[in-house]
Amino acid sequence: MLRKLPEYEKQLEDIDAKLSKPETMQDMKLFKRLNQERSHLSPIIDELKHMQSLLQQIAEAEDILHEETDFEMLEMTKEELSGLKKSYTEAEQKTKMLLIPPDPLAGKDIIMEIRAGTGGDEAALFAANLFKMYMHFADVKGWKIEILSSNETGIGGYKELILSVSGKDVYGSLRWESGVHRVQRVPETESGGRIHTSAVTVAVLPEAEETDIEIKPEDLKVDVMRAGGPGGQCVNTTDSAVRLTHLPTGLVVIQQDEKSQIKNRAKALRVLRSRLFDLEEEKKNKERAEARKNQVGSGDRSERIRTYNYPQNRLTDHRINLTLYKLDLIMQGQLEEVVVALKVAAGEAALKEA
Repeated sequence: MLRKLPEYEKQLEDIDAKLSKPETMQDMKLFKRLNQERSHLSPIIDELKHMQSLLQQIAEAEDILHEETDFEMLEMTKEELSGLKKSYTEAEQKTKMLLIPPDPLAGKDIIMEIRAGTGGDEAALFAANLFKMYMHFADVKGWKIEILSSNETGIGGYKELILSVSGKDVYGSLRWESGVHRVQRVPETESGGRIHTSAVTVAVLPEAEETDIEIKPEDLKVDVMRAGGPGGQCVNTTDSAVRLTHLPTGLVVIQQDEKSQIKNRAKALRVLRSRLFDLEEEKKNKERAEARKNQVGSGDRSERIRTYNYPQNRLTDHRINLTLYKLDLIMQGQLEEVVVALKVAAGEAALKEA
């Protein structure tokens, strides 16, 4: 790794030279990319220099051991050498982690889609529980949540809920939530006290910007209609609901939560753009599927990723064999331990591949 230091320093010099040019400042896309490269490279160089310094100190300490005859000095040097070697090992491991190319999507906001699966009303109620869990976690992290679309049941559950989450490192923290979330508990709707198993699917899509995905007007079919609510009653008396159909892919997005047709169309476009962007990412992932065999989970949304067992107060993440007996706290938004464990596992997997 240390042999690469001069090469990395030259790369950083080139980046700084480009960043100082007026034409770079005028190209925001290039400016953003160069800054991202710099923020990845700079800590690697700092850590490699730290390793270089530690190696020099280790060599000096070993020279003293060969030349020194004073007993106390020898003991002090041995202790110092042990600490230096430990620091070097830690720095080496940290550098390896820094060398993993950053996920270009990690800093993006997300569109999260929560849908009730098997289990009827109980699955819809658990979808509402998951939403509250993510909402509490977002509060802790200082993120902003906006509901884009919702389909509520009469008893407080959700058949479907689409929301945006924005803030620092949102996708990097929640990307591993995609998949099937299984719940085992006695439903509120069950009078016999029997434990039921239900499921909710969660999809986490990096929110695409207009520069990420171009949607051509001729590829889009737009239908407007009157919004309808639970039970079929009319929500309003104007044609405010919007259905967007992306003709090349067949993707359909319906948005009716807003009273304004313009607002519904804007929200539907956000969801459609993110779904199209996610399709592109899926294609890339399939192309390198063999290289990703060590990744945390398959990324398939049909994969059962987690079990929430209420009688045992247990959460189990099946991808990393993590079991925690504090489900009550996790459902209140204390999800950080799970998120960190998944990030570490993903980092270790990426390190193996690298």
